Amino acid sequence: MTPAQRAMERLLTWPDLTACPAGCGTGQALRTARDEIVHFHSARDVDLHLTQRAIQRFHYDLGGSSAIQLVPGSCWVTVHLDCATDADLLLSLVSVALKAHQNRPPSAAPATAGCNFHRVTVLPRDAVADR
Repeated sequence: MTPAQRAMERLLTWPDLTACPAGCGTGQALRTARDEIVHFHSARDVDLHLTQRAIQRFHYDLGGSSAIQLVPGSCWVTVHLDCATDADLLLSLVSVALKAHQNRPPSAAPATAGCNFHRVTVLPRDAVADR
């Protein structure tokens, strides 16, 4: 079982999340009644709809993680799952995303298809460490 499959299996036990096709057209998604929260694009790459406000709040911490890729102007973050710790990070961030979406005003436009797929190239951690 891939890291993304394990993470999705764990998240499907959460009462607020249900599976659906990803709005971007690639992979599976998990959504609340209101928004798509997580897109599982591959065995290791996941996009998470955190919201701009949550990204701004945790920007320094997110930017310090080798598992997280930020795209300027995007309300999504890409999480690369290499190990169990990355999956735990994803689950923690999904919890943050759920809270952020609960607090988002109803008038704020959803970004179901605006994930980072095809906007991010995830490098192996060895390549990042060599820079």
